[in-house]
Amino acid sequence: MNIHEYQAKELLAKFGVPVPAGIAALSVEEAVAAAKQLPGPLYVVKSQIHAGGRGKGKFKELGPDAKGGVRLSKSIEEVEANAREMLGNKLVTIQTGEAGKQVNRLYITDGVDIGKEYYLSMLVDRKTGRIAMIASTEGGMSIEDVAHETPEKIVTITIDPAQGFQPHHARAVAFGLKLSGDLAKQAQKLAKQLYDAFVALDCAMIEINPLAESGDKLLVLDAKMSFDSNALFRHPDIEALRDETEEDPAEVEASKHDLAYIKLDGNIGCMVNGAGLAMATMDIIKLNGAFPANFLDVGGGASKEKVTEAFKIILSDPAVEGILVNIFGGIMKCDVIADGIVAAAKEVNLSVPLVVRLEGTNVEQGKAILANSGLAIVPADDLGDAARKIVAEVKQAA
Repeated sequence: MNIHEYQAKELLAKFGVPVPAGIAALSVEEAVAAAKQLPGPLYVVKSQIHAGGRGKGKFKELGPDAKGGVRLSKSIEEVEANAREMLGNKLVTIQTGEAGKQVNRLYITDGVDIGKEYYLSMLVDRKTGRIAMIASTEGGMSIEDVAHETPEKIVTITIDPAQGFQPHHARAVAFGLKLSGDLAKQAQKLAKQLYDAFVALDCAMIEINPLAESGDKLLVLDAKMSFDSNALFRHPDIEALRDETEEDPAEVEASKHDLAYIKLDGNIGCMVNGAGLAMATMDIIKLNGAFPANFLDVGGGASKEKVTEAFKIILSDPAVEGILVNIFGGIMKCDVIADGIVAAAKEVNLSVPLVVRLEGTNVEQGKAILANSGLAIVPADDLGDAARKIVAEVKQAA
């Protein structure tokens, strides 16, 4: 789960992380009121969407010459003008795609005199199975570009979970940022604060870009945080920060039914149990010359109701021209799934081709249920057969 910048800064501030003063706003009037509460005379108006590259982004409605999604304002009047241009318009960045994302929230912060910018982040390194802290002197720019062009400027420090964060980790961060004196001490303190927040809040990532040197202080000017959704039951306060308007409506609906769904650009809907099998199903659809419309994993314990909801979500995508169901009945029984498929197809008035491949526990009973359903369900013997049949059915229907 992702949250907005202003929410991330509020959470990090509770751990002592130094952030500039700032206030969130949902309207132009709130933006003006927020600016009046800040010292000034410089203010920063920041679009709040779940995407990076906001400063270099462009608003679709304002043309290529308009300013980006992060703007310096030298007066209250300028804050108002910038807020009016941003709110309700779609910001296109390198991470949003051409569709962009509508700006519904702003963050008004105090202007900061920046001397030097740094990069600092924490994430779970799957390769080592440890939390990794990444530091670079090249802040304020895409870390992917730094990794590609000057990888020697990135320092990675892994932290043994049995030992936890140690003083030598903090010193390694300060060394990686090439800081000395009091700034080095601040960097060491900040690194420990970020680690404490990462562990306590079950984070998947914390990214500070940029971490700015302002006079004799280090300040977190931008922050991105994401959380392990499997741990959110421990953090109802963080779960309450979820902004569903930033997510695909079908993905939001899927999460309510414990379905793993991701919309893709193809025309063949997929319903599979197991992430690995889902990936293989998508691959074999592409191998046969078509493209999957989604990733959808119903999990190991899907009920008839769950399967029905999965069908509804797949068909909510107008691009879907056919559905491939690929189920391996291990924990899940094929006859239960077959019952769910028949019930779902009848309830949603299925009007696109449907190919079903079943294998595993009670597979013969499952196939019999499908065969006797009276519905135009095309059975498949194996995964390759299923992919060929759904692609052929879609082409024939077209």
